[in-house]
This record gives sequence, structure tokens and C-alpha cells, in this order.
Amino acid sequence: MRRWIAAAVAAIALAGCSGVRLAYDNADTFIRWRTLQFLDVHGEQADELDERIAAFMRWHRTQALPKYARDAEDAARRLERGLAREDLVWGYDVFIGHGREAMRAAADQAAPLLDRLTPDQVRHIEQRLTEENRKFAREYLRGSERERREQRAKRIVARLEDWLGTLSKAQIEAVNQFSVRAPLIDELRDRDNKRVQGEILAIIRAHETRKRLGDRVANWDKGRDPAYLAARAANVHEFNTMLLEIDRAATREQRARVIAELRRYAVEFRALAARPAS
Repeated sequence: MRRWIAAAVAAIALAGCSGVRLAYDNADTFIRWRTLQFLDVHGEQADELDERIAAFMRWHRTQALPKYARDAEDAARRLERGLAREDLVWGYDVFIGHGREAMRAAADQAAPLLDRLTPDQVRHIEQRLTEENRKFAREYLRGSERERREQRAKRIVARLEDWLGTLSKAQIEAVNQFSVRAPLIDELRDRDNKRVQGEILAIIRAHETRKRLGDRVANWDKGRDPAYLAARAANVHEFNTMLLEIDRAATREQRARVIAELRRYAVEFRALAARPAS
């Protein structure tokens, strides 16, 4: 269920594209498109949705972007002086913190509208979630264990090359070794998604989104299966080990490229945050 609320957070990820400002200028359109895949609203409700998206984007520009700029600059400095495991732990914690803050802000904006949904509109959300879960299963739960580990490695290589450029054989091997060592957690993730979806649907049906939704989506890991928590922790540890190995094998040009990108993002985030309110 949180996936459609997370459209607001996903829009922020568009800033990772080649044109940060262009992506950000179109974030409201993306959020509306993604949200309307779950919400069946028309007329005054559709107008209200647009107003609430605009309010979220104003909050994000003035409150979140300055923090992103600060943290992007901090990340560049950490990488410049030499990457350590504590830097990766810091980066993960920062990312999660920003996610929680944005999820709460998005939920707080959406809650008054969600509290007035009809039973038919709630059923529409439930149907769309079922379709999203099927899509997740097609993308992440099909194939043998070996095939899924290979696909995971390919996805990671593609993401890393967006930042570093072409990886060396040693760096690709580090990715492959991560995918061999790290547990596959997609089944656990699928079950956890469905658990949270059910809890949020219950909040909407009870017309208690203004009271409870912000806390629920900001604390998405509350009530998780201990087995999933342990598997995620192992996964993060192995992922950080992989990143340290890739960093040790990085060329001067690769490292300079990442540092320059991080500083470019910091500049872009500050410029966007300084724009006058529209």
C-alpha cells in the first residue's frame, strides 16, 4: 500500500537522472500519474489531489532539498578522504531518515483526502495493489535461485555504472560475489509488503488516516518478521562489503567522477531550494 504514497519519494529519485532540475520540475506530474494508478478520484477530489501534491512539493523544496544538498556534499568529502564502512553506515542511515521524513509528509498531505474515500474507491486501491504485487512476483520471484542471483547482479552492475562508468573485471566480480553470498530476500519482502498494505487499508477503511497513517508509513519496518529483519541486516552488511571492495579497485577517474556528481547534485539541490515559491 505504501508504494503509491512512495510515489512522492520515487519522484525524488528522478533527480538521479541526467537533468536534475528537469526531473524535479516534472516531479509533480509523475506523482500525480503514479497516485492516480491507485486512487480513483474525479472532479473536486482530483482538484484537491493536485493541491495536496503542490503542497507536498513546496514542503519538499524548502525543507528536504537543503538537507539533500548538505548530505551530498558530506558524502563527497567522505569519499574524497577515503571510504570506510562507517561512511556507508552513515549513508544508509541518512537515506532511511530522508525516506521516513518524506513518507510522513506525503501521508500527512494525503490523509484528509483518504479519510473521505468511499468503499468502492478503497476496493479500487486494493485491486491495484493486487496487480502491483503480481508485477513484483513476475519481476523478482520467478526463476531458479541461480537465475535470480544473476539478475540481481546485473541490476547492481547497471546502477553502479551509472555512477562509476564501466566497471573493471575485479569490480564486476565483487558484485557477483555479493550476489552469491547475500541472502535472497524477495519472498520475505513480498510478504512484508502485503502485511503493511493490509494494515494501511485497515486504517483507510476505519477513516483514521489523519490519526495513524503518518506514523505507519514513516515506520514501515515496525512489526517486521524477525527473519526478514535478520536477512535485511545480512544483506546490507554484504552490500557494504561489496562497495568497499569496489572502492578499493576504483580508478582515480572513477572516484573523481562520483565526487563530481555528488557535488553537482549538491549545487542543483541548493539552486532548486532557493527558487521563489510559485
